[in-house]
Amino acid sequence: MGRVRLSVPRAAVPYVITPVVPTFRARHPRIEVEAVIEDRLMDIVAEGYDAGVRLSEAIECDMVQVRLTDAFRFVVVGAPGYLARHGMPQRPEDLLRHECITFRMQSTGALYAWELEKGRRNWRVPVRGGVVTNDSQLSVALAEQGLGLAYVLEPRVAEQLRTGRLQRVLESYSPTVPGFFLYFPSRAQRSPSLRLFVEAAKELAAHAV
Repeated sequence: MGRVRLSVPRAAVPYVITPVVPTFRARHPRIEVEAVIEDRLMDIVAEGYDAGVRLSEAIECDMVQVRLTDAFRFVVVGAPGYLARHGMPQRPEDLLRHECITFRMQSTGALYAWELEKGRRNWRVPVRGGVVTNDSQLSVALAEQGLGLAYVLEPRVAEQLRTGRLQRVLESYSPTVPGFFLYFPSRAQRSPSLRLFVEAAKELAAHAV
């Protein structure tokens, strides 16, 4: 019996783990999949993982990378009721005067500064607010309830944007990232279990993101 042990950030689960694991297990019932959901940056080799999932810019250059999703944007969103009460930000600096649902980095303990871009300019806005969390699902739920603005993967809020429960804020400043990638050291390709998982992931992961 084989095993594949993966380190996966919470945000990638709907696009990588949920679409791949059921079919992979059906095809290869003798291979166990252990998916550890965590957002900290780590040394996957030192900590005993076969592979990890990250945004490509966070991956060490000596790792093999396999694309799992298309590129997507990070967007700032807010509920229509919140924006009616507090106004629509026009520039990144305006976020400093808004209630923002903030995210604490698991690896450093620091609050994440929202990253925005337009043309060749980049901003890192040290937003603040009354709620801090490390869970994007909670951020979205609280934003829908009008507690503040949230910074999320655009595919994560596609339904809320479509139905009008949330609106994009500062859309022209939304940064695009290359997407999620499976990564592993080159010597790991010799693992038959990992090789089979990589094949399934390339076929099944959510390229429509």
